[in-house]
Amino acid sequence: MLSILFLQSFFWPGSVFAQETLVDQVVAVVGKNIVLESDIEKQYLQLKMQGEIQDDKISSKCQILETVLFQKMLLNQAELDSIEITDGQIEQEINQRLHYFIAQIGSQEAFEEFYGKTIPEFKEEYREEVKQLLLVQEVQRTLNTSVDVTPSEVKSYFRAIPKDSLPLINSEVTIGQILKIPPVSLKQKLAVKENLRNLRKRILQGESFSTLAILYSEDPGSAKKGGELGLYGRGELYPEFEAIAFKLDRGEVSEIVETQAGFHIIQMIERKGEYVNVRHILMRPKVAPEDFMNAKLELDTVARLVRNEEITFDDAVMKYSDDPGKNNGGLLINPMTGTTQFEANQLEPSVSFVIDKLRVGEISNPVQMQTEEGQDAFRLLYLKIRTLPHRANLEEDYSRVQDWALQDKQVEAYRDWIRKKARKTYIKIIDKYKDSCTFDNEWFPDN
Repeated sequence: MLSILFLQSFFWPGSVFAQETLVDQVVAVVGKNIVLESDIEKQYLQLKMQGEIQDDKISSKCQILETVLFQKMLLNQAELDSIEITDGQIEQEINQRLHYFIAQIGSQEAFEEFYGKTIPEFKEEYREEVKQLLLVQEVQRTLNTSVDVTPSEVKSYFRAIPKDSLPLINSEVTIGQILKIPPVSLKQKLAVKENLRNLRKRILQGESFSTLAILYSEDPGSAKKGGELGLYGRGELYPEFEAIAFKLDRGEVSEIVETQAGFHIIQMIERKGEYVNVRHILMRPKVAPEDFMNAKLELDTVARLVRNEEITFDDAVMKYSDDPGKNNGGLLINPMTGTTQFEANQLEPSVSFVIDKLRVGEISNPVQMQTEEGQDAFRLLYLKIRTLPHRANLEEDYSRVQDWALQDKQVEAYRDWIRKKARKTYIKIIDKYKDSCTFDNEWFPDN
């Protein structure tokens, strides 16, 4: 089956095999786009390293080739449709991927040493590949928007699954929250700004920015590195931070900058084109103890109102929560799946500890937490749904079955699209693969 998750086969640049020199030749042509032996080999080695290949080598490479053929067909269509991708889109995609891989390797320096290239050199090398990826994604998005499933199609899809083939669904929970972020007083903000002014004065008088960052910065990620952030492009930092950082000269120290994370002073290390590497010292105003306690007391009152059924949880979310995402009923989103369902091992330990003690429909006492920006806060947790382990069924798993049915219908739409486009597109596959592969799609429909 042609996987609709084919875009994962762009293994840029995660494979250690990407540095090896592979014997190369053209194995296929789709329109004006070629497929190289190295395209197949690198993806095969990557999948093997990840333990995702279970069958024989030839069969796996045939599946990879078919996936790449589909990518090239989509790219060919993007060229025919004159789809445009902006430099900003390319830059954003590259930066997102770079940050992921740098985090996996450990540091920017380790990344550059591993690949033998600086970050700007790496970005330039992969710019065209990322542009092609975005073009392919745009055509796929257009194809996907034309496919939908009706409730009757979902039911028919489910009824067609053999009973003994229905997957086992683990226990899952759906959790809501009411978030309260205690306000920071003007007095606390002024105290932090005064501390940063004193640090800035010491730096201008000759003390080391790096040393003071290690001693005083409240950014745990950069403090141990002397406040150094590494190279960032436009659009990747807080707007207020970025506006100042890009104006600094080498070695220059900024005035105090306020962002969502707190207050900063910034020092320019270097600028490379549209990228800057800076140091910063971050300080966050502390919530006054009385304001912190008031936030907890307010949530105690809200919890009591919900328990006494004087207000519904949904209404309490809209009236009292400081969560910017509260319009979805305050439901937590699982970052691994994008849904509101969590298996036990997908919950933060602090959340799991509280939820385990709740029955469905119960609300917790206030729980202390930190927001993504590092702000101290409290929240109430509400157990909306808890399912038991079970075989998939329409009552409990309708949205999941709907996704399966949609994916199945999308695959069929792709097959139909490939068959139609293949009649009008020049396609050639060398005998080595054409003779040994059994493809799922009709790449030569008129033969």
